[in-house]
Amino acid sequence: MPRMIRYLTHPQVTVDPAIEVPRWSLNATGRARVAALAAAPGALRATTRIISSDETKAIETATPLAEALGLRVEVRPGLHENDRSATGFLPPDAFEAVADAFFAAPDTSVRGWETAFAAQARILAGVTACLAEPSEGDVLFVGHGGVGTLLYCALAGLPIDRQHDQGPGGGGCWFGFAPGGRPAAGWEAMETLSAP
Repeated sequence: MPRMIRYLTHPQVTVDPAIEVPRWSLNATGRARVAALAAAPGALRATTRIISSDETKAIETATPLAEALGLRVEVRPGLHENDRSATGFLPPDAFEAVADAFFAAPDTSVRGWETAFAAQARILAGVTACLAEPSEGDVLFVGHGGVGTLLYCALAGLPIDRQHDQGPGGGGCWFGFAPGGRPAAGWEAMETLSAP
């Protein structure tokens, strides 16, 4: 049974409209933030499993952390971000408007996106299935802001609402919870994990 479970979102990415969003990579800032945490893993030292979404940016976040801790990355496709393939890349203003609608009407497919309810059920089922597997020590999930917020809402017993999002700044935030429990606190910057 894991002692502490953490959900970490990937940090800043290189936005490239010519590449499918799931294949975007971390940019220099995002890579530097991950490298800094890998060099001083602090609270992650008790981690015995690192489980990642199959999106490039999540794997690029998980891999240096796993290497620093002597672990392998477990890649789970069902932990991906909410499916936005119907629109593909959207300019920032358009994206924010659709994301607002996604959270505001969780049972509605906005412009063909996966609904928030469906994405929440998927991420919750994926995390639950992983945690049902035998393990000891802490578990780190590496994923995305959208489904991370939906997971947070489900675990905290809160209605889906974007006010529970990780906030601006390009990602690289986390929350933790004990098995079967609610999140211990809200989102925090990944840098707080470096503390002993």
